[in-house]
Amino acid sequence: MLLGKVVGTVVASRKEPTIEGLKLLIVRGLTDALVETSTIVVCADAVGAGVGEVVLFAQGSAARQTTVTTNRPVDGVIMAIVDQLAVDGDVRYTK
Repeated sequence: MLLGKVVGTVVASRKEPTIEGLKLLIVRGLTDALVETSTIVVCADAVGAGVGEVVLFAQGSAARQTTVTTNRPVDGVIMAIVDQLAVDGDVRYTK
């Protein structure tokens, strides 16, 4: 799992039939200090995330392990919305 922030949406009027109905969001990677990285991933949204939210996402074959993405051609999936992030007892983010 990776930490990221939803920074945008993707709208595709034509796509593979097996991914129709999936909301596609642009996720920028974050460090544990909430510093944005250069990583940008288009993710299928399995949990109802929105722009501006801090999320957990997965890439590669792990992205096809959720009930929403099983057997679908996706390489990224948002699988959790972060409510709080604490590192070594230091709360760094609260929704």
